[in-house]
Amino acid sequence: MNDTLVVINREGMGSAEPALQKKLVATYLKLLAGNGSLPGAIALYADGVKLACEGSPVLPELADLETRGVHVILCRTCLDHFGLAEKVKAGVIGGMGDILAAQAMAAKVVTL
Repeated sequence: MNDTLVVINREGMGSAEPALQKKLVATYLKLLAGNGSLPGAIALYADGVKLACEGSPVLPELADLETRGVHVILCRTCLDHFGLAEKVKAGVIGGMGDILAAQAMAAKVVTL
């Protein structure tokens, strides 16, 4: 594990149609888990929090990363905005302060 923070602020990756965006982020997270260089944390905010909630196609990948020690942080304000706090299935609910702390500790921040 290293001192990289991965930021996901969308419900997918790229600017393609939604189904492709979700497929791309699922592939990214799966490969991230298998490449031997795990980030220290993943921060999900804005539409990105939806990826950690019930029905998300990437829950297995996020759960796998968590079991490997990656700290997955979800923005409470965003979850409350979307009414999703009760549907969280991966990660820990935090605040913007937790995301700022993860950024401060990171040597590198990668935004998808």
